[in-house]
Amino acid sequence: MTPNTSMRFYCDESRCIDCHGCEVACKEAHHLPVGVNRRRVITLNEGVIGQESYLSIACQHCSDAPCEQVCPVDCFYIRADGIVLHDKDKCIGCGYCLYACPFGAPQFPRQGVFGSKGAMDKCTYCAGGPEDTHSEKEYQLYGQNRIAEGKVPACAAMCSTKALLAGDATSVSKIITERVLRRGSGRGASESAMWNAAYK
Repeated sequence: MTPNTSMRFYCDESRCIDCHGCEVACKEAHHLPVGVNRRRVITLNEGVIGQESYLSIACQHCSDAPCEQVCPVDCFYIRADGIVLHDKDKCIGCGYCLYACPFGAPQFPRQGVFGSKGAMDKCTYCAGGPEDTHSEKEYQLYGQNRIAEGKVPACAAMCSTKALLAGDATSVSKIITERVLRRGSGRGASESAMWNAAYK
């Protein structure tokens, strides 16, 4: 079986504690303007006693990204590792991607006369954009490029309970499988080792 090297996010709702650390880490790493939230924590079953849980969501970097399919100016592109990025210089702010995305990932600054949307912004998986890697323009338009440095996205690195996982699909799937198999049995030595291995 060939390993799946596509980069993925996964939020383990059984571990998310609604601290919003991932949101803060993302905004801090990329100096996002007020009103733009590349990542957000939502509450599931709000108000239902004993059933509330939390989920951190952002762009899921879909292999068949609907945002890319509807963009009339082809500003989206999918890298070989599955990360979905966009070119802000091409974006015309039409909003088609916002309506197509089931996760609400595309964000618009909504600035200028008559509330014009401006160039779209979304989660980049901390992988920058089409500009030269680590260039000043890349940083100004897309924020930190942690992937080029061999690091995980800032949101996942910040997660204190390791609820938010980021990495290649095979590795993330392995961690989730291990967690499910060990759920209810307490944390043993091998699970502690697994936590450490998740963020080398």
